[in-house]
Amino acid sequence: MSTTLTNQQFRLASRPAGMPTATNWHFTSSALPALAEGEILVKTIYLSLDPAMRGWMNDTPSYIRPVAIDEVMRAIGIGRVIASRAPAFEVGDIVAGGIGVQQYWSGPANDKSAGFHKIDARVAPLPKFLSVLGMPGMTAYFGLMEVGKPKPADMVVVSGAAGAVGMAVGQIARHQGCRAIGIAGGPQKCNFVVHELGFDACIDYKKDSVRDALKHICPNGVDIYFDNVGGEILDTVLPRLALHARVVLCGAISQYNNTTPVQGPSNYLSLLVKRARMEGMVVFDYAERYPEAVKEMARWMKNGTLKSREDIVEGIENFPQALQMLFEGKNFGKLILQLAPEEA
Repeated sequence: MSTTLTNQQFRLASRPAGMPTATNWHFTSSALPALAEGEILVKTIYLSLDPAMRGWMNDTPSYIRPVAIDEVMRAIGIGRVIASRAPAFEVGDIVAGGIGVQQYWSGPANDKSAGFHKIDARVAPLPKFLSVLGMPGMTAYFGLMEVGKPKPADMVVVSGAAGAVGMAVGQIARHQGCRAIGIAGGPQKCNFVVHELGFDACIDYKKDSVRDALKHICPNGVDIYFDNVGGEILDTVLPRLALHARVVLCGAISQYNNTTPVQGPSNYLSLLVKRARMEGMVVFDYAERYPEAVKEMARWMKNGTLKSREDIVEGIENFPQALQMLFEGKNFGKLILQLAPEEA
């Protein structure tokens, strides 16, 4: 492979205060080095844009180290191996892993930070491997099954229901014999959640009183609340918990760009009164078990009982604006950045 290829990258220029803006990035170009023995060159096709990326930009203790200043922005993606000096990968292999926001990734095939693994494009369209068969789907599956521990007839409420994780949570809940209630913003998203994904109901937090709607829809309380947004909605759901309820803390997208202290739950005593449990989950804790979830969810996809929606933005140059869509509620489904066509 010629070393004349140029790699375009987004590097972190500064740590944002509030919403990330274009000033927080350096857009750089550099020539790709020749491959050494044991290395591969991957051309990026798709990148996953996730709310967690905002937390990775902060220099604060977390479940994963922060992205360093001038480092390529961390992102999970899918690409094609276009050169290989490693026996484990052949030219043409489709791989998923920690590619970063760049057109190409090159380095040791066994780089643990990248964690590349082959994916079978015959199983599902490639974007699905960043959506329902990727990190969001794994988050939904293990968050609900291992932390929420659903039982038949449980009332499961999920915020961010039209987002990548939320849409999967409700459908998995239905597979477990539960009732699935979504919370989403706007009639278009709520209609999609109910009529396309099969949720039992959806509350439009932009129009309806979440408190009153939960009283009406869940008169006996909420058995499992899967929280993707935090803040005011979390506080509203807590008093509606049923006895021995489980609250799955997955994310708090409403709080990620705060310039003031994070809004914590003032209604936390509901956990005491209802003898409920609130537990955080990080999907990487279940990495060794991803294959079992993928197998099950791929089966549901094949029989038409698990659906997803992807919102694809084209062009690496649009990364800063596309990332902002997550925090402005402008994406509809799993947000993905496409850098190259799927064809070789």
